[in-house]
Amino acid sequence: MTFFRTPALLIARIILGLIFIATGLRKLDSGLGTTADGFKSMGVPLPKVSAFFQTWLEIIGGGALVLGILLPVFGTVMALSMIGAAYWGHWDNGFWMADGGYELTVALAAGLLAVGWANAGVFSVDHYLRKRRGEAVVVEGG
Repeated sequence: MTFFRTPALLIARIILGLIFIATGLRKLDSGLGTTADGFKSMGVPLPKVSAFFQTWLEIIGGGALVLGILLPVFGTVMALSMIGAAYWGHWDNGFWMADGGYELTVALAAGLLAVGWANAGVFSVDHYLRKRRGEAVVVEGG
């Protein structure tokens, strides 16, 4: 069964990464001012700074997930940003996403933590860099 762990984590990383890249590019396309206005209406602190940070975190962090770079760092920071999104943007609407609730944001946070702290396996830049530096590389399931 451990044979399937690495490809499953790779698929999860790619899917999550692409979701965040697309979301970040959408924010960039609509304009950081528009995103900041939305953040301001939700009561997000420092909406212009937050919009800039969140947009680029999603684009760069999504790319890092796809490539398998600094997964614990990006997984944790991005999960925390999703907790913030749940709190400021969705909490008052209840749990269900259909009602504008926080269901999706907490699911994304959980996925980010799981992928971020799991062994990235051989299909990651982190694995390649550790191997190149001669560090011990532990691969679970492939």
